[in-house]
Amino acid sequence: MIKPLLCVFSLLILHQAMAEQAAPSDPVPSPQAPTTDQAAAEPPSSPLDLPDHYVGDLGLGAYKIDRNFADKKSVLVWKPYIYGDYGRFFGRLDTFGVKTVQLGDGYLEFSTRVNYDGRNATHGLERRSDAIPLGIGTYQETSYGAFFLNGFYDAGHSHGSFLEAIYATQFNVGKAQFYPQFGLIHQSANYNNYYYGVTTAESLTSPYSAYNAGASTNRQLGLSAEYPLAKNWVTNLTMRRTWLGDGISDSPIIHRNIEDQVFLAASYRFK
Repeated sequence: MIKPLLCVFSLLILHQAMAEQAAPSDPVPSPQAPTTDQAAAEPPSSPLDLPDHYVGDLGLGAYKIDRNFADKKSVLVWKPYIYGDYGRFFGRLDTFGVKTVQLGDGYLEFSTRVNYDGRNATHGLERRSDAIPLGIGTYQETSYGAFFLNGFYDAGHSHGSFLEAIYATQFNVGKAQFYPQFGLIHQSANYNNYYYGVTTAESLTSPYSAYNAGASTNRQLGLSAEYPLAKNWVTNLTMRRTWLGDGISDSPIIHRNIEDQVFLAASYRFK
């Protein structure tokens, strides 16, 4: 599901890059209101407008993901960094979707998300596949900051769900822009039990006792920092810490009740 989206975005970006190369350069725009993971360039019009060309950032990012279970190995993932809009289509780091009807200071959105909760079989535990989240939500850009409200259902093996509410604001220090983020993420019992539960059969082949996970509400703090490298080039560093709820942290395969994520990206800003 994600690969076709990335292909579509790549074709759109290629078209836009060729158009920008043929057109005279524009002045650097002022920064947009805060987003969860980066600050895209502000278009000269209302955030409710739907651009007829790609507006935003495209680059490459390195993502360090905390693997808090079993062997405790962290994972470094390289992938395209996409944060922008083309008409009703949008990409926001790990979330891709389409805007539908206007809703308040944003749109009602249908989306999917790249997910890394899965893991290979290890220590007597069976393989868990990555989720296939299908969601509905909205991004509200207001004078008080940005609000991200999303609900996802896993069409994969867990058949669980998770809900998130994230608030982001902005402050500047010199050329650097900072975006603090505060969020709550609620994961259902089905979702948690698939990824963090231990079946009776697994307890017989592993050092872990059987565990039936319940729902959890996780608290998350994040901070993004953006700095211009050169004309139209920016770098972004984002750090997140998540405090896991009891349904996850009580699992015998979990080593601690916090998880960290860090990513660093360099990107070209299309206007």
